[in-house]
Amino acid sequence: MVLPRQITSASGFTLIELVVVIVIAGILAALGGQFIVAPITGYIDLSRRTRLVDQAEISLRRMQRDIRHALPNSIRIDPSGQYLEMVNTVDGGRYRRYLDAGSGDTLDFTVVDSGFDVLGDLHVAPSPGRRLVVYNISTSGISGNVYAITPDNMAVIGTGSTPAHINLSPGFNFANASPYQRFFVIDQPVTYACEGGDLNRYSGYGLSPTQPTTSLTNPSLVARSISSCQFSYDPGASQRAGLVTLELSLSEEGETMTLLHQAHVVNAP
Repeated sequence: MVLPRQITSASGFTLIELVVVIVIAGILAALGGQFIVAPITGYIDLSRRTRLVDQAEISLRRMQRDIRHALPNSIRIDPSGQYLEMVNTVDGGRYRRYLDAGSGDTLDFTVVDSGFDVLGDLHVAPSPGRRLVVYNISTSGISGNVYAITPDNMAVIGTGSTPAHINLSPGFNFANASPYQRFFVIDQPVTYACEGGDLNRYSGYGLSPTQPTTSLTNPSLVARSISSCQFSYDPGASQRAGLVTLELSLSEEGETMTLLHQAHVVNAP
């Protein structure tokens, strides 16, 4: 007796079905990727812009801090507007001009004087060797110019100085008295330079009367990715504060962020 053969059907995917599934999955992945790529791209762009803005703001605030501590009438900018220089002050006060009941050490502008009393103490005793300036009124010319080859308004502080009394070594004959009896203790000049895509800060003299010198060394990096910068200065007058305008542009990945900042400068010497 011959038994009939049982016929069974095998389950599975055909090649056509598999290709269709792959195509549909690819379409869905492409559509889903569009929803993911846009937010990620936006996040990357936002992070880059935030980084550039923060870098520019930090740089401008640092420059403003130095400008606020600058010696009156010591800010100067080269013709290109790429270099900004100023003389940094570390302290200041008022000198004694008149005797108090016949006593006290006044600052005499008619002779070489070796010291004077301070009206109200300084914060700390000034360090020997620091410079002291009286009545700086210009960044050019012969008189009242701290940048002059031999300034007639800058002396050297000697040893033994206290917050209440300053010794000058050697003695010095200042050319002009300050209407407000002011003097300033200064440090090295500070120069900001936009060069090679960087904003650098130098300590020391950096500008000649007409253009930047090449003697600046050991820069302190302030900001990178600088595409352009422009500095300008309106000196104002003794009765009106000067105004420094700072413009920085930072570029990265084809995008540029420009920030403008202005800082007032008290020029009463």
